[in-house]
Amino acid sequence: MSGEITYEEFQARSSFSKEELLAFAYGRLVKDPPDHFRARLPAPPMLMFDRITEVESKGNKGRIVAELDVKVDAWYFQCHFNGDPVQPGCLGLDAVWQLLGFYCVWRGGPGTGRALGSGEVDFFGQIRPHDEVVRYEIDVRRYTELESSGASLVVGNARVLVDGEEIYRIDKARVGTFTGIDYSNYPLASEHSRGGRMER
Repeated sequence: MSGEITYEEFQARSSFSKEELLAFAYGRLVKDPPDHFRARLPAPPMLMFDRITEVESKGNKGRIVAELDVKVDAWYFQCHFNGDPVQPGCLGLDAVWQLLGFYCVWRGGPGTGRALGSGEVDFFGQIRPHDEVVRYEIDVRRYTELESSGASLVVGNARVLVDGEEIYRIDKARVGTFTGIDYSNYPLASEHSRGGRMER
């Protein structure tokens, strides 16, 4: 399915195509977003998956699964490393954060997403240019909406696989969504055009 969908349809979906993820990244997927709906996925080349094949919730737990088609000419293979191309492991971690942020918004979390950290990260494999498919499997351990502060938080444990073989494990990856922090008038200077420590 492609084209704009309603917010109700968005929350009822259990999978999303590449075209829909791109539309979400550009703020064009949901045609009737509520006022608090400000989140975006990164646009390419930083969008680290091509499709979400599964997203579900069970109480404050859930699951989200996505896939990336490996491309021999991907930007990171051109520079990391010259003569020894390998996808940076940090991009696999970022993919997990991207997916957890999407999960928050899909569950109804307000505002825009920000990575908050992770527990232990183990790398015991690699992604090379002639591999085929990277799969991200995330078990959501806890999702919470903090209505008083206009935020949501999610914690998940992830496995990253390439062509069916597990190569990374990420425990307690954490993402939140927050209201009142988005910087929608980039590149103009405005209230949120500078970074630094966020209010706690």
